[in-house]
Amino acid sequence: MLTHRLDLEDATLREWDATVLRSDPEGLVLDRSAFYPGGGGQPPDEGVLLWGGVRTRIAGTRKGDEQYLLPVEDDPLPPVGTCVRGAVDDPRRTGLMRTHSAMHLLCGVVVRDHQVSVTGGSMDVLSGRMDFGLDVLPADFLDTVQQACLVEIAADRRIEVASLPYAEAMAGDIIKTATNLLPDGLEQVRIVDIVGLDRQADGGTHVASTAFIGGMHVVKTESKGKGFRRLRFTLEP
Repeated sequence: MLTHRLDLEDATLREWDATVLRSDPEGLVLDRSAFYPGGGGQPPDEGVLLWGGVRTRIAGTRKGDEQYLLPVEDDPLPPVGTCVRGAVDDPRRTGLMRTHSAMHLLCGVVVRDHQVSVTGGSMDVLSGRMDFGLDVLPADFLDTVQQACLVEIAADRRIEVASLPYAEAMAGDIIKTATNLLPDGLEQVRIVDIVGLDRQADGGTHVASTAFIGGMHVVKTESKGKGFRRLRFTLEP
């Protein structure tokens, strides 16, 4: 029982038709879904299923099993076999796509200019933070990173997505984190490439080019212990 992941094929898709394969207290499973289930630092989508004049709100996915959609408590559950119309919360998804691409852009800038690795990160809608293996920061570090990010946004670099066989993918420099977080036994690796800036393994959704990230503000640096620095950023609505 597998859900066909429409979100990985077209990150712009917001509405689609599907059939309910499973419906029980644990959640709902559809044959086709554009809900991003969460992972790689990107939170899961929210949205609705419409069926027979009824609305079932979707609050996320079950941890550990991305096929299970979690309805809002006490919302009605469509029975198995029901044809439903799915709809992703567009402002939330679009904000997360912009933010996720901004995370990769920030990573590309700092890794390129300071030759360090990423040690952590997290994101929400229109804000995020990334941790780097940095020790002493130049006095103008924040302003320099901010300006470099704006230059890359203005460059309107394409953001391309592809899947490669594991061995071929690993032959390139696709792991930006201090440790390899790819699961064991992976046969195909999904690659997100900000062309000319950052190329890494990633399972999330992204905008089509850096220009779509929009206004980005690197607002703060924080020390997270010796040799570790955190950068926080926000995006304009």
